Amino acid sequence: MIAFPNCKINIGLYITGKRPDGYHNLQTVFFPLAINDIIEIIDNKDAPEIGFTSSGLPVDGSKETNLCIKALALLQKDYTGIPPVKMHLHKTIPVGAGLGGGSADAAFTLQLLNKKYKLSISQERLTEYALALGSDCPFFLHNHACVATGRGEMLKAIQMDLSGYTILLVNPGIHINTGWAFRSLQQFSSCDQLEEKILEPVHRWKETIYNSFEAPVFEAYPEIASIKSQLYESGALYASMSGSGSSVYGIFEKGHKATLNFPPHYFHKWV
Repeated sequence: MIAFPNCKINIGLYITGKRPDGYHNLQTVFFPLAINDIIEIIDNKDAPEIGFTSSGLPVDGSKETNLCIKALALLQKDYTGIPPVKMHLHKTIPVGAGLGGGSADAAFTLQLLNKKYKLSISQERLTEYALALGSDCPFFLHNHACVATGRGEMLKAIQMDLSGYTILLVNPGIHINTGWAFRSLQQFSSCDQLEEKILEPVHRWKETIYNSFEAPVFEAYPEIASIKSQLYESGALYASMSGSGSSVYGIFEKGHKATLNFPPHYFHKWV
């Protein structure tokens, strides 16, 4: 059985405070983007252990630390009907790039196992498993535009239509350490009426919606700041870094022809 996990971008990202549990509260809009990994799971009845392989972009860490394997382990603890499996992950979503690719893979693994082995796990219970794997994992169980608060797990669906636009996603291959990004924030912030502002015309977002991580990341990595500038110079109505970086996206009127020349090692894709 095969699934196609997609990535997300953050439209606005505000870190509003630190929680007693060590996590941070945030305020953002998660928006799904059609750049997809591929996960395939088949039975592995001839071997007692989990078989895991990957292709495409390199996957960080060992098999044991992979979020897909962790998702499988969570369900195997509670559902004895899951046999040993072989799992193959093909990565096209840049890793450690503020796009939630690993979280998406984990969430889709939960859904895939639930469907393949007819586990009948409720959406509420799947959300609990997803949150145990990562703060933005629950979003990928819903996978439509949402205002997110709390750790990112408190989701409110919103009606956003960006079908009249195209989005250019650019990743320079710079890995931003998330812990460093949080420690580099000078102060916490919030956005009054983000839910209303996000429904205003896209060209207004430049003045009202921003990502709090941009200030420290752009100072430390001017190359990333330059990507955002190039997107605006090329006619983007709105441009922003996603998550804690290093991916940057620009939203353009559909049909707009932008001439951009990024270095060969950059990942860039129109969606």
